[in-house]
Amino acid sequence: MAGFRSLARQVRDPRCDPALRRYSLRKCLERFAPYGHRATWHHLCSRHRFGPEDRDADPARLVAALEELEEARAVWLAYERRFAERRRREKHLGLRRPAAVDEWHRRAWGGNGVAGCLDPGLRPAAPLGEVLRQLIAALESAPGPDRPAAGGPAPGPPVRA
Repeated sequence: MAGFRSLARQVRDPRCDPALRRYSLRKCLERFAPYGHRATWHHLCSRHRFGPEDRDADPARLVAALEELEEARAVWLAYERRFAERRRREKHLGLRRPAAVDEWHRRAWGGNGVAGCLDPGLRPAAPLGEVLRQLIAALESAPGPDRPAAGGPAPGPPVRA
């Protein structure tokens, strides 16, 4: 089973058939899909102007979509590194159980569905990385009206595709 980076290389490889490059991009979503598989796919298709069923999409558009996905994945992996480091410090201090605020992280392990969109046509219009930065910043901030969990605004305005 290929990993995210291996699949990303196939998306970029000009020797690969456009259908394989598209397939590899879709397979990347099995490794990282912040809105869920279908909603993330529809987001990338609409932002980079290729159809969800387009088997012969422009390779440059597929690579642009991959770059957006990779940026979001980098944001998520940086958050997971900070989380792991904080948990190591907490465990060193004797705090063996994660705090209640960490429940979100436990349910979103790996970044899949971290900002789940039940309706693939309704999702934030901003790039994935920007949405994840806003979401993580809100979750790491002190409780207040700007936190999505407290009923404040969700990151980025939603768009109907």
